[in-house]
Amino acid sequence: MNESSLPDIQKTQDTRNIAIDKVGVRGVKFPIQVLDRAEERQHTIGNFTLTVDLPSHFKGTHMSRFLEVLNEHKREISVHALPQLLKNLKERLNAEKAHVSVRFPFFMVKKAPVTGKEGMMEFECGFDAECNGEFAATLFLRVPVATLCPCSKEISKYGAHNQRGLVTVHIAFSEHLWLEEVIEMIEGSASCALFPVLKRPDEKWVTEHAYENPRFVEDMVREIALKFDENDRITGYQIEVENEESIHAHNAYAMIDRMPKRPEA
Repeated sequence: MNESSLPDIQKTQDTRNIAIDKVGVRGVKFPIQVLDRAEERQHTIGNFTLTVDLPSHFKGTHMSRFLEVLNEHKREISVHALPQLLKNLKERLNAEKAHVSVRFPFFMVKKAPVTGKEGMMEFECGFDAECNGEFAATLFLRVPVATLCPCSKEISKYGAHNQRGLVTVHIAFSEHLWLEEVIEMIEGSASCALFPVLKRPDEKWVTEHAYENPRFVEDMVREIALKFDENDRITGYQIEVENEESIHAHNAYAMIDRMPKRPEA
């Protein structure tokens, strides 16, 4: 029995007259390659969401076709392959719009600040791309940092409380940005970066460096925004900083949104 002899329920008429903005598959794990400033390319695993729009008159979309298109790109899934991937999704699913979102672990070798001991640091990175007439993509990064409270330092006779912060950014760009480059901009705006390996001399340096660079979440988002504004390749951004407060039961949070507003389709 071949496929053409079986009924295609997805193509049947829907009478509710409601179009769907995005329909597709989520949580698809697939090997990808990303550009690595040190090693040229890094092989990792992407977690994909693939969607298209669905006109009001169709009952459903063909979910298997999303995986077929993804598999056709198995030799190279990278940010440079996304425009063609989106084009193929639109053609295979007879859609006007196509969207791809991918998240993946990215690893950097980081040296301890004093001893130079090396370790691998993981960062959550990704891309969000769409084709709605024109191709558009944004870069996603989530970077852990250390922050020290300026108020605690000011009012205490000695010491100050600190905490781990999490910086999440979405970046619109006109030219290539290294993931490592953005990570370094974010870490340079914190009280201190995090390191996978620290010996006692390194721990002393980290503690004192954070103490000399206190940051509220408000300071963090502003410092990162200044660095992004100075980079001509960055055309828009959204920055979120959340501190897991060490002396409170709540988290501290700040956000700046400078993403360009796209015209409605």
